[in-house]
Amino acid sequence: MKILVTGGTGFIGSHTVVELQQSGYEVVIVDNLYNSTRDVVDAIEQITGIRPGFEEFDLVDEKKTADFFGRHNDIAGIIHFAAFKTVPESVRKPLKYYRNNLISLLNVLDCMKEFNIPYFVFSSSCTVYGQPEKLPVSEASPVQRPWSPYGNTKLISEEILEDMVKAHPLKVISLRYFNPIGAHDSALIGELPVGIPDNLVPYITQTAIGKREALNVYGDDYNTPDGTAIRDYLHVMDLAAAHVVALDRMISGKSKSNYEVFNLGTGKGCSVLEVIRSFEKVSGVKLNYRIVERRPGDVEQVWADTSLANRELGWKAGRDLDDMMRTAWNWEKALANK
Repeated sequence: MKILVTGGTGFIGSHTVVELQQSGYEVVIVDNLYNSTRDVVDAIEQITGIRPGFEEFDLVDEKKTADFFGRHNDIAGIIHFAAFKTVPESVRKPLKYYRNNLISLLNVLDCMKEFNIPYFVFSSSCTVYGQPEKLPVSEASPVQRPWSPYGNTKLISEEILEDMVKAHPLKVISLRYFNPIGAHDSALIGELPVGIPDNLVPYITQTAIGKREALNVYGDDYNTPDGTAIRDYLHVMDLAAAHVVALDRMISGKSKSNYEVFNLGTGKGCSVLEVIRSFEKVSGVKLNYRIVERRPGDVEQVWADTSLANRELGWKAGRDLDDMMRTAWNWEKALANK
């Protein structure tokens, strides 16, 4: 069964391709390499022994997208990662995010409808909850206007998908990620942002390896035990496995409705300082960090109620924070040795 993975050379996409191939699926990747590199395909082949199909183009290009689907008319399902993804950049460049994230989705959905592709897994985000009034956040928690244009593109995308399944015979699962970190155990693939990272863990590892002078901790005056922001961090391989489980659920006819939503996290919140302490423990490296002002768009604290995913998908995050930091550090060291 052939699965299209959009954004499949990116951080979460590449790990999911590995999981898909190791579960017996044939994979074709579409990626414009905006925030990734072509050699990720080589690394996936090295890990799995199978080279996924790969085409480089931008899904915002309607003609190229339609041409691709015309040539790959045997695709059975789609996992859609392709999107710009950093909160601070989206605050600075909102139109860039709305144009890319929404038009690419619409182009893919047009082709999905035209070529009768029945299954779609969407890469959503906990940012759709805004700053929740009650924690932990469950799927029944009210979605709120997100604090960033990035988050709003995810919310609008979910609304598009919900309307889509009412009009067409499709099955869709939106997976609302909390904060994926870590890397594959082989250290052959991991998170590699182009330019200065906006996410915490790549900035930690790049500071530790000497690429960055110091790590900025954005705010120590939040209403949290140590004053720093709290997030639900989960290992990227746990997250990747959930995509395969979601796809299997739809294919095997276990979906309870045509549109389903699941939170993916560990169910535990960790502060920025707790993440730093975990990294220092597993790496033996003392981090140079400094407290600076809060960033616009950042919420104070959020973590998941994962009971629905645990019960319905039979999925549960299995790796702890130390393991997440250890694999992220091994990946950073492997990059330095290249």
